Amino acid sequence: MGKPTIIKIGRDAKNGQFIPIKEAERRPSTTVVETIKRKHR
Repeated sequence: MGKPTIIKIGRDAKNGQFIPIKEAERRPSTTVVETIKRKHR
């Protein structure tokens, strides 16, 4: 098994929609940047 792949995703905290990471970093009060680890198969 290899290393897990790490993916960052931006999400609007009010309605849960996915948004670009750059926009999430620009609006920290209403957004969240999530880190997701995905396993290799």
